[in-house]
Amino acid sequence: MSPRRHGFSAPRHGTSTLRASIPIQCGILTTDSAAIPAYPLPLGLSPPRPLYPITQPPGIMRSTFRLLAGVKPARYLEPFAPTGLTGLVTHPSPRPTLIFLYKSTLDKLKAFPESSVYRQSTEALTRHRLQIVESTKPPGFDAWLERVKKAVAEEPERFASLRRPDGTYAAWQRDDGSDNPRGQEWDGESIEPTTEGPARTAEEEARWHQAIEDSTKPTAESDFHTSQMKWENEPALEAEQIAEIERQIGAGLIEEVIEVAEGELKVVDELYRTSAWEELSEKPRPGQWSYFERKTE
Repeated sequence: MSPRRHGFSAPRHGTSTLRASIPIQCGILTTDSAAIPAYPLPLGLSPPRPLYPITQPPGIMRSTFRLLAGVKPARYLEPFAPTGLTGLVTHPSPRPTLIFLYKSTLDKLKAFPESSVYRQSTEALTRHRLQIVESTKPPGFDAWLERVKKAVAEEPERFASLRRPDGTYAAWQRDDGSDNPRGQEWDGESIEPTTEGPARTAEEEARWHQAIEDSTKPTAESDFHTSQMKWENEPALEAEQIAEIERQIGAGLIEEVIEVAEGELKVVDELYRTSAWEELSEKPRPGQWSYFERKTE
C-alpha cells in the first residue's frame, strides 16, 4: 500500500522524523530507584513523570489502537500533495489524462503494420488498461456529461478545433484566476504611446487589410469569441476508486501509470519515425543470434 493511503508522510533521506496525525503515547520504564525513559530525550529536558509501571502496559496500548482504528481515510486525494515517492505529486485529474494518453497511443499504432509484434502487444495492453479506467466513473459523472454536451451544442463552432477523430474533445487547461476577487483589477500599468517603427511591407499591409476584412464579415458568427473558454472539469475520482484502478492495473500508483503512458506515447512516435518494423538494412550473419535462442532437448 502507498504511504499516502494511511495519512502518513514518508520521511525524507537524512532526517529521522515521522509525522502522523494521531498522537501516540510513549511509555516509561520504572524501577525501584528511578524512572528511566524508554526513548532518548533532547538536551535540556528532564524525564517526564512515570505514566504506568512496566508490568501494566496493555491498557495504554489498547487505547492507542482504538485511536488508530477510528481514523477514516479521506474521500478524495488532495491534488499536488506528496504521494510518498520523491518528485511525484498527486495528479489532479488522472482519469481524463489516462484516457487521452491511451487513445492517442492507439490512434498512432494504427499506422504500424498489423503484423508488427510491438503493435499487437502494445494494443492489447493499452486497450486493457483503457477499459479499466473508462469503466470507473466518478460520482456525478453522468450529470456533468449532460452539462458538457449542452455547452458544446450551444456553440459547436467554438469547440470544432478541439474535436478529436474519435469524437471526444481535448485541450490544455489552466486556472483562469477568476476565484481571486482582485485578479481583474488594474495593476497600475500605464499605456505608453508606441514609437514609430519601420514601415510595413506590402505583404504585411495585405495581411493587415485581410484580417480587418475577415473580422467585419457578417457571416462569421464566432469572430468575436475569445480564444479562452471556461470549462467545467470532470468530477474527481474518490480515493477508493483510484485505489481500485491501481489494484487492477498492478503497476504502482496511478501517477506512475500516467508516467508510463506518457513514455509509451513517445516510444510509439520514435518507432514510427524510424520504421522499426522494416527489415534491417544490413542483414545479420548466419547464426548471429543463435546464442540467445532458447534451446530444448
